[in-house]
Amino acid sequence: MGSLFRRKHYAENADSGQLNRVLGTWDIVFFGIAAIIGAGSFSSLGEAIFRGGPGVIILYLICGFACAFTALCYAEFASRIPTAGSAYTYAYASFGELIAWVIGWALIMEYSFGNIYVAFSWSDYFTSFMERIGVHIPDYFTCSYTEAKKAVLNNSNNAELINAWKSAPIIGNLKIIVDIPALVINGLITWLCYQGIKESKNFNNFFVILKLFVILLVIAVGVAYVNTGNWFPTNSVTSEPSFMPNGFAGVMSAVSGVFFAYIGFDAISVLSEETKNPQKDLPKGMLISLGLCTVIYIILTLTLTGLVDYRKFDGIGDPLSFVFDKSNLNLPWMEFIVSLIAIVAITTVLLVFQMGQPRIWMAMSRDGLLPKKFQQVHSKNKIPSFATIITGIVVGVPILFTDKTFILDFTSIGTIFAFVLVCGGVLMLPPKEKIKGRFHLPYINGRLFFPLIFIGGLIFFYFYQPEFFHKLTNISDPNEGEFRLAIIIFIIVNLILCGLAFVKNLSLIPLIGLSSCLYLLTGMSHENWFWFGLWFAIGLIIYFLYGYKNSKLNQTKNAFSE
Repeated sequence: MGSLFRRKHYAENADSGQLNRVLGTWDIVFFGIAAIIGAGSFSSLGEAIFRGGPGVIILYLICGFACAFTALCYAEFASRIPTAGSAYTYAYASFGELIAWVIGWALIMEYSFGNIYVAFSWSDYFTSFMERIGVHIPDYFTCSYTEAKKAVLNNSNNAELINAWKSAPIIGNLKIIVDIPALVINGLITWLCYQGIKESKNFNNFFVILKLFVILLVIAVGVAYVNTGNWFPTNSVTSEPSFMPNGFAGVMSAVSGVFFAYIGFDAISVLSEETKNPQKDLPKGMLISLGLCTVIYIILTLTLTGLVDYRKFDGIGDPLSFVFDKSNLNLPWMEFIVSLIAIVAITTVLLVFQMGQPRIWMAMSRDGLLPKKFQQVHSKNKIPSFATIITGIVVGVPILFTDKTFILDFTSIGTIFAFVLVCGGVLMLPPKEKIKGRFHLPYINGRLFFPLIFIGGLIFFYFYQPEFFHKLTNISDPNEGEFRLAIIIFIIVNLILCGLAFVKNLSLIPLIGLSSCLYLLTGMSHENWFWFGLWFAIGLIIYFLYGYKNSKLNQTKNAFSE
């Protein structure tokens, strides 16, 4: 049984020498902005605002807070292990092989499945932009079969999805409904990633500048039209003006959409072997990009909720252009600019995620957990060639039969789970010698601080949101049962962490990151957990059928025993 948790020891100067080291600190920052500001601000932000109202900025703060401490943990690992693989590699060093496999399997959800959602979002903006310039793409070629079918079964008000189902051509008994733009952009991005990291870097940096320009333009133009009354709409229960019209539970229900806006920052860590000085540049680039993006998200959310009543964002996939359409501010020139540059913005997210997944598979293949073909590096382009092609296929095929809502929840829960293990992994690392020019995670003894922060925060929140705790203790309300159980488990786990912190003098920063990410998991529904569990069951079957016996650590052990 112990062999399942055998750890791999990485040298701090680990380097395969196969990939090109061409990235500096600001290249890393730009890749971070490219990954973080994309579908989260240009697409899922609309659904988040509808669920949480203006108060959803509190959730952005919570997610930003959690990701900041998680980023510090990623930075500590990146400074110790400058090898491609991200959280997978870090888990292998701290928890052992089985957990590393689980994380690697989770990262498939984050990068590959996340890109499915981003491809759908890209398609939404591209289709609406083409419509504005007079080019109509048939509705049945701009959505997935599953989306159209769900819309009909749920009596949706989305006219495009209903029309797609009704007007789709039929072959036999099958309606032909395919999101063509999503498939095309996936193919183009896969081709670009295949060309090499230098080409991808130049493409990315230029488009990130355009992306930041349009967001700052939205904020600058929108400020003049803000109606502060929109920030305090009528509460759905008390009928009184409220910053959180659907209560704090409503804010937390938007956790998938809000957290999806942040998941890209850890994709930077897979670029370790292509960074000039990973021990210094990666941590710095990761933290700078995360800080900048959190500030942008908060200001952008305040602007959008001040421009349009939050209830209007129901089902809106292009919120930044939506606020300027004729039914709202009626600024067609702004609507046109935003729609055009949104296509560019979301393209950069596709690029970073599509670059991340092949490098995870390459790292797993080096360890013997996947076939050797996945570590094949192109002799000229210096990229993991086979893994890049497979990533394009893994993203492209599900586009044919899945939908955005499912993918959004599925991706978010897997990513938060990975973050939990990264923060926990740092707690298990031995002390290291401080070396000038490298990142070093500050040690703050959490023995007293963490129990004070957690228990004090719990008491503060009790007086700040008594209604929330009333629902939590109201066992007669079956609608709150699922969330109540999650919160109770969260409190119990954190009390255990308080005890461990006191006994073992654990470091405060990873403890706070771990606790914050655990809290975000409480916002996930039982359906999310069901599909999450099913996905990992499939992963474990693959591990025991192939990975366990082909692991290089297992082969080394057998060689010694002989």
